[in-house]
Order: sequence, then C-alpha cells, then structure tokens
Amino acid sequence: MKGLRKYLTPFAPDQSGAASVLYDLGGILVICDAGGCAGNICGFDEPRWSTQRSAVFSAGLRDMDAILGRDDRLVEKLAAAAERIDANFAAIIGTPVPAVIGTDFQALGRMAKRKTGLPILSLPCYGMKLSDAGEEMAYDALFRTLAEDTTEADPGRIGVLGAATLELGDLSEAEEIREALTAEGWETVSLYGMGASFREVRTAGLAAKNLVIAPSGLKAAKYLAERFGTPYEVRYPVEDPRLEALDLTGKRVLAVHQQVRANSLREQLRMHGAETVRTASWFRMDDSLSEPGDVHLAEEDAFMDLVREGEFDVILADDTLRPMCPDFRGLWLSLPHFAVSGKQVVV
Repeated sequence: MKGLRKYLTPFAPDQSGAASVLYDLGGILVICDAGGCAGNICGFDEPRWSTQRSAVFSAGLRDMDAILGRDDRLVEKLAAAAERIDANFAAIIGTPVPAVIGTDFQALGRMAKRKTGLPILSLPCYGMKLSDAGEEMAYDALFRTLAEDTTEADPGRIGVLGAATLELGDLSEAEEIREALTAEGWETVSLYGMGASFREVRTAGLAAKNLVIAPSGLKAAKYLAERFGTPYEVRYPVEDPRLEALDLTGKRVLAVHQQVRANSLREQLRMHGAETVRTASWFRMDDSLSEPGDVHLAEEDAFMDLVREGEFDVILADDTLRPMCPDFRGLWLSLPHFAVSGKQVVV
C-alpha cells in the first residue's frame, strides 16, 4: 500500500536539513512555525542539541498571526533577539504554516535585514520534502549570501559540501573525513555544516578544491565553481575497513545510503572482487551519479521487493532496515544513516 510504513518512522523534513547545515555557524535560526517544527528539530533531528548550543528559535505563530500574515511581528521578535545575541547572520526557515498562507520569504528577508542590519538567509522550506532538499537550499543560500569575493586560492585548503549531521551515520565521521583528507595532503579542511567556522564560509572562494560527499552539496559546488572557478569532485573520502577482510569474489552486493556514500562503497566493493554492486537510497539521486540498476526508494515495499528479487549475497544498510528482510540469508553489514534511523552516537 502506497505510503504505508510498518518499519520506518517518518524521515526528517526539509526545514530540519536546512537547520542542520546552519546549526553551528553562530547565526540566529528562526523556524517560522507555531512551535512544533522547532521542537522536532531540537528534540529529534539535531543530535548536537544536547551538547552544543545554537540560537534556534520558534517564531511562535498564533492562529491570527497565520491568518493575517503578521510578518511585522516576526521581524520585531527577530530584532529583539538580535539585540541580545551577537549573531553572524539570521536565517528564516519555512515550515508548512507559512507555505499554506503564502508567505513572501524574499520580502520577509528584506524587512528583517533593514530592521536588524544582519545578513538574512530566507529559506522557503515547506515541510513536504525530505531533509536533503533543505540542506541543498541552505548550502546554496549560504554561499550566495555570505561568501566574499576573492582573486586567489589557498592551495592547501579543501571545502567539503554535504557533511550535514543527517547525512552521516555518526558524529565521529566528521573527524574521520577530516583525517582522511589531511592524509591526502590538505592542510585546511573546511567541513561546511559540521565544524567549519563562519569565517571559513565567508572565505569559501579561497578553497583550491571542493569535495561533494552528498548530493545535497552538489548545487552549491556548481555555484562556487561558476563564481570562483573552484573545481569540485564527488566522492566520499573514507573507506570501509571491514571490506579489507572479506572475499567478495563473484558476490552480488547492495549498498543503501545517501547516493555519494553508496557510490564510493561501490568502487571499494568492486576493488575487492564483487561481481555486481547496486546502490539504493531513500533520498535524492542525481542522474549524473547513477548507474543502470540503481534504485530510488520511496516505499517500504519497494525495498523489500528489491532485496527479494536481487538475490544479494551482501547488503550494506542501516540496521533499521534489517527487519524488513526476514528471508535474507546473506551477510548484512551495518551502515548507519541518521536520516533513516534517527539514531546517532553523540561524541
């Protein structure tokens, strides 16, 4: 049955993905809602909430605010917050409520900028798309609004796009990515959305190269290439050490994660002898990064059919998906994905 879920919880929506990218950059994040969406972001969709402070606010829209479109009330609240918080910028992030009443986010951003003097990111999320759509919107707006002009590049610096918490399996993976790129010879590794400073965002044009580790970073990478001439590469830089001990000769393998991570695993699996490797994802899959046989998943039944018909010997996927495959008798390798399971180790 379309839309029926017996195993998976609803995935985080676009506003959660946008907030994740901006979370640690020292801005004021205003979730334009009545309180529920902000509560979900802080309580369920942002694993850093319990250990790392960020100025995330709910607009607290009441019935009459929504009905009458009282944008002036929101701007007044934002201005009051800006007087008490030394913020680098402010972001107004949409939810279903402003989507239903047709809020003009560009006009709202102009009003807020005049009132606060801060750079404003207007992000018209509407809660009907998944987290990666919000991440893409936030990355794109971040660099278009905040990146400074530059005429030269730092040959030792690389920018990493797509390193949002929802795209990872564990917060420690950010450090693994940093260490892997340092081992490749990069002196400065800027993980945008996962540790990069506000100053690194402002000077993004200095990067000699950008690395896209999830599809949500691809649009921003193309913009930075157009504006600054920064080349970009699409790959996940950390290999899975468990595969070194496996003989995969002639094996049929399925890898389920966000597309770039799954594709990088495919290359590693092929190097270890896998006969066929198919990738699948519940999230955006870019046609330019896909191979024949790759599957975009929308329903639980689609995943169960894929496993049953694929006759795989090895599956790499989040353990949340394991109960959906009771008849699978091959090797299951846990591949955590926070956007799927909502489970992540906080370090």
